[in-house]
Amino acid sequence: MHTVTLTDPSSSVAAQFVPEAGMIGISLTDEGVELLGQRRGLDAYISAGKTMGIPILYPWANRLGANSYAAEDATVTLTPGEHGVRADPNGLPIHGVLAAYDGWRVMTESAHELVAELDFGADPALLASFPFPHLLVVRVALADRTLTVHTTVAATADKAVPLCFGFHPYLQVPEVPRAQWTIETPAMRHLAVDDRGLPTGESSAQDGGLEVLGDKAFDDGYDQLADGAVFAVSGGGRRIEVRFDYGFPAAQIFAPPAEDLVCFEPMAAPTDALRRGGYRVARPGEPAEAQFSIRV
Repeated sequence: MHTVTLTDPSSSVAAQFVPEAGMIGISLTDEGVELLGQRRGLDAYISAGKTMGIPILYPWANRLGANSYAAEDATVTLTPGEHGVRADPNGLPIHGVLAAYDGWRVMTESAHELVAELDFGADPALLASFPFPHLLVVRVALADRTLTVHTTVAATADKAVPLCFGFHPYLQVPEVPRAQWTIETPAMRHLAVDDRGLPTGESSAQDGGLEVLGDKAFDDGYDQLADGAVFAVSGGGRRIEVRFDYGFPAAQIFAPPAEDLVCFEPMAAPTDALRRGGYRVARPGEPAEAQFSIRV
């Protein structure tokens, strides 16, 4: 598969993406030091959907509460193992249907920018899981020590397209023990979840602040994020920021205690919104845009 390498003309920061493997980001380095969690690697992502790097979670981020949903006058039944649907340990559909999807088409490729598009409506298998024809365009650019990821969703039929997608950047601070990492979070609302990781409906306001990661574990959902909200992890004189520039009012923080990584996941809607409602839509003739950025 062709790997696209982006370089920053003003620094030693570089990034790599693989359009043919689901437009996944597989590397973000500074002076050759890897800042993305590699986990089981690209091969496991392609063969089994095991996430690493910066995958897109599309058309829903994280899990759904059942193997069916009703949205925009459509009722859909999902079958794990078919049409790109994968299940979590509880049998719930997780992370959408585009893991390692090979139908992306590169529109622009240069030393600093990559643009790829996916005609979602052209694939009956994709429409079987998400029957809303649209064009999905992802543009990634690298400049001023910042990787910017911009997404556009444009309806191509007379149906509005639910916006429940997200991204899952796995970040690591190399050469510093996980217990010494400091994480920074903005003001937002914490969404309580049950033992399956689904929102219970209970919530509480949370002020922004700093805390040492220590041996803490996170798999927590949030919403009411303002445009420009910043999350960060730092340690050993290095800081990595994830800025929710616009279009991502929800988030998930994921930091399993057994792995040296932390994720600040930009989400267009909270977990299970495709079933519960409360999501925005891209209406015919009104493309929707969202952007986040990672600054090293």
